[in-house]
Amino acid sequence: MAALGWLTPRRRSATARSVLAGEAAAEAARKSSLAAEQSAGAEDGAAPGAHDGEPEFPVVGDDRAAAFFDLDNTVMQGAAIFHFGRGLYKRKFFERRELTRFAWQQAWFRLAGVEDPEHMQDARDSALSIVKGHRVSELMSIGEEIYDEYMADRIWPGTRALAQAHLDAGQKVWLVTAAPVETATIIARRLGLTGALGTVAESVDGVYTGRLVGEPLHGPAKAEAVRALAAAEGLDLARCAAYSDSHNDIPMLSLVGHPYAINPDTKLRKHARARDWRLRDYRTGRKAAKVGIPAAAGVGALAGGTAAAVALHRRRR
Repeated sequence: MAALGWLTPRRRSATARSVLAGEAAAEAARKSSLAAEQSAGAEDGAAPGAHDGEPEFPVVGDDRAAAFFDLDNTVMQGAAIFHFGRGLYKRKFFERRELTRFAWQQAWFRLAGVEDPEHMQDARDSALSIVKGHRVSELMSIGEEIYDEYMADRIWPGTRALAQAHLDAGQKVWLVTAAPVETATIIARRLGLTGALGTVAESVDGVYTGRLVGEPLHGPAKAEAVRALAAAEGLDLARCAAYSDSHNDIPMLSLVGHPYAINPDTKLRKHARARDWRLRDYRTGRKAAKVGIPAAAGVGALAGGTAAAVALHRRRR
């Protein structure tokens, strides 16, 4: 990562920072994926073919295709960074006042089902200040515990089945998220996915500095990360698929030949319908007419927020 250098926001435009964040995420993802492959050795078996009576998608054996999944509210209920914050509070990394802020942000996220840029930025700034001075290895170890405590039971079974369909076809599957790359890598490994593209926090000699490489992997930065990874992996984006719940990920979804709106927010649902994209909603059990991949019927219940949270949000506005 040192080769990319640290460039401050004042020296680079937002677009340039997005490119930097995307390239950093792609580099980190490829390194972690390669390490996982080396440790796994030759244990993987052959991928089964398509289900009887279903269209052959994903295309079995197409090694120039891959799938990219957003994490928050697409693969997992809620936001990974908030769950991570809860785990750090339990381990006394910060005080109750900070936990209250994390709780409020999570309540609003789960109520609205969409990302609020102000809340997300606030959460990331908090997380950076909390981990500053800690070793990367320490946070990775704690992240494993936090996954078991707060995240494992929040995975959408239906989205997990979609990812498995790509894996069964012999394709690589990547998470693409604004969450820290270390957290995203843990989740990807636990789900049996190839790896993860996430926000890269700067570290020196294995210790977090409290700064980011580029900017959070959000919106256009996600598209840049996917583009960079596809180039490095020799993928044909026209044969790839991408999945997300948020209109913020339209740049990433628009890159691939097979975009899917999963648990979509209002703006993404409208955009997807206008462009004839496939939709899937696991929050209510609704099935859109266009579903091209066989998926499990597992439907999770998305916990709602409270009237107090709504009132507080309005006062903040």
